[in-house]
Amino acid sequence: MTRRLGALLRRLVLRPLLSAAALLYFLIDAVALEALRPLAAWIGRQRFAERLAARVRRLGRYPTLALFVIPLVVLEPLKPVGLYLMGTGHPVQGALLLGTVELVKVTLVERLFHIGKDKLLTIPAFAWCYVRVVRWLAWLTALPPWQAAKRAVGRMRTAIRPALALIRGWARSLRSHLRTVLKKG
Repeated sequence: MTRRLGALLRRLVLRPLLSAAALLYFLIDAVALEALRPLAAWIGRQRFAERLAARVRRLGRYPTLALFVIPLVVLEPLKPVGLYLMGTGHPVQGALLLGTVELVKVTLVERLFHIGKDKLLTIPAFAWCYVRVVRWLAWLTALPPWQAAKRAVGRMRTAIRPALALIRGWARSLRSHLRTVLKKG
């Protein structure tokens, strides 16, 4: 009887609560990933990043796993710390911590994963975890709240596109003007 009650509580209470927390967590992660992806791509095109990627490609599968896991283990616990700071009257410090952690994660961990994915998937335990995470994310992203958030992000992206184009135009103009001034000077 108590075993059944425990299973029922897990299914009806714990699973929805954990799913809602995970949805919020991954939603924040996805929004940050989309916002930081252009910057991460630019960093990835820099010469130092290309040399680093070449070195990572030459590593074996377990050193690649260590390079992937160590930053993840260090960075992920800092996110709740940032949220805690924001919730306890330190919004600037919390936002800076969250932004920095996300930037480093997107530029480092995501890049390392994509560079070493084929090697990492040859490790049975990693492949097992990867398959389950991908399945769980597929289930999570199919949920109505996720879909609603995805539509909202799409609307925001469409709304800010003209402003971004204007800012890019100003930046190009300023860069051109600075080049002209520097050539004359």
